[in-house]
Amino acid sequence: MHLDVIDLRRFYYRTPLGRAAQRSLQEAIRALWPNVAGETVVGFGFAAPLLRPFVKEAARVVCLMPGPQGVCRWPPEGPNMAVLAEETHWPLRAGAADRLIVAHALENSERPSALLEEMRRVLAPEGRAIVVVPNRSGMWARSDATPFGYGRPYSTSQLESALRAHDLAPEHASAALYGPPSHRRYWLRTHRLWEAAGRRLDVQRLGGAVLVEATRRVYALPRSGLKEKALSPLEVLEGLAKPARPRPAAGRAPRRGPEGRGDGAAG
Repeated sequence: MHLDVIDLRRFYYRTPLGRAAQRSLQEAIRALWPNVAGETVVGFGFAAPLLRPFVKEAARVVCLMPGPQGVCRWPPEGPNMAVLAEETHWPLRAGAADRLIVAHALENSERPSALLEEMRRVLAPEGRAIVVVPNRSGMWARSDATPFGYGRPYSTSQLESALRAHDLAPEHASAALYGPPSHRRYWLRTHRLWEAAGRRLDVQRLGGAVLVEATRRVYALPRSGLKEKALSPLEVLEGLAKPARPRPAAGRAPRRGPEGRGDGAAG
């Protein structure tokens, strides 16, 4: 079940905890993608807060929002880049996306396998995707104070297995949102300290969100190694003994050539 776009927008843009979460996730994604110049970047779910750093850098940015969630204009300034889309039928041609960010989507999807297949279809060969989901072992999945407390959380290994099943090869895994999911002022003031400590110690299992970067692999068809064998004509009598050559009758000399040698005539 998808959350409503109004609730998602209110969390990220109107609460201090949401702005801190946006900053943390943007930094984690930026560490994986330091440069997307000249590329097409697509977001699905509610990925708008995470796409912001790429608006002026990428050649094209498209923000797809699923129907059950709803759509809002984004960004507020400039031309609209947000489009309402069916969860498993995006209005993009195959291979259109060089980079893809999926957030607040997979954990809420009623057809996660079909969603992953649509991700693979839209990605260009060797294109890269980052999937953001609630961490199964983190604090944020246990609290409904944020959007990460809804849907089905994943562990890193579960998410990587799901991606592999659809020809999306995991390359890197990281985490974000190490601070408590609390709106209290004290925890908000220490949010940056929690993030810095979590990344320095690399305790991904304690993060509130799991991020896995995967590449769409294009594999060559395997060869069996067997050589093709040309079929020979069927030999009907193969395996049977060859018939014996006829012998001359007893007591009769064989006839010779035209010179008359050996044919019984006088010379």
